[in-house]
Amino acid sequence: MLQEQEQRHIYYDRDLDIEAYNLSGIVQKFPNHFHEYYVIGFVEGGKRHLWCKGKEYDVSEGDLLLFNPRDNHYCGPINGEILDYRAVNINPEEMERTVGEITGKPYMPYFTDTVVYKSDITQSVRDLYLAILEHAPKLEKEETLFFLIEQILREYASDFESADILQPNPRIKTLCTYIEEHYAENLTLDDLLAMTDFGKSYLLRSFTKQTGVSPYRYLQTIRLDKARKFLEQGIAPIDAAGMAGFADQSHFTHFFKEFIGLTPKQYQRIFQNNTEQAETDDDEK
Repeated sequence: MLQEQEQRHIYYDRDLDIEAYNLSGIVQKFPNHFHEYYVIGFVEGGKRHLWCKGKEYDVSEGDLLLFNPRDNHYCGPINGEILDYRAVNINPEEMERTVGEITGKPYMPYFTDTVVYKSDITQSVRDLYLAILEHAPKLEKEETLFFLIEQILREYASDFESADILQPNPRIKTLCTYIEEHYAENLTLDDLLAMTDFGKSYLLRSFTKQTGVSPYRYLQTIRLDKARKFLEQGIAPIDAAGMAGFADQSHFTHFFKEFIGLTPKQYQRIFQNNTEQAETDDDEK
């Protein structure tokens, strides 16, 4: 019954080059992962227990959520409550450009707060979401985006260069770089061990502690981001899966839907058709 209530809608706005999405009727857990882009969202209804960068939060209606690129996070329902969530995804290049137009100095902001309880800024997120959904004039969408980002910059952000961000040590950074450069290959734990003097157990514990995700989850998240970009370029899902390093189409589709909420084909549709919208359809593979 609950499964039938689930709705997932994603909209791509070509004027702003950002995605807006709505998840409603959701009861599933979302596994530990990170994004290469900024996420600004809010809880429209329901309650969730959220883990982000080693901290825990209980979030509910009216709470603002701010995720930086590479902020690892996951969440699950509280008391089986159904989630209604809206958000926008903003790639780092667009964020830097927008910040530059607002402040006169292009820079990458760093969100200092993950959760802002009962925030008035949620109305600005809702306004931007609706402007994209309703195909508002470009000027209106730009003003709405600028107003939203300006509010966050003023109250809940610094810049990445000056922010006190806990970074992995050089040896773990080297492993991250290797994974990012060899994501399409059949990487093994031995490949990573060969680059260190770690034992297997220590490598797994140290990598997970410093990055927030395990080596395999890190690899799969990088692959997912690459696959998204391939799909946006019009590359067929079966080819995108192979280029991103997924073993087979079935594995790729399962993993993609687990994290994005849509199949690869559904996701690609928002970049191909005139409506620039995609939504779930359980019959489509």
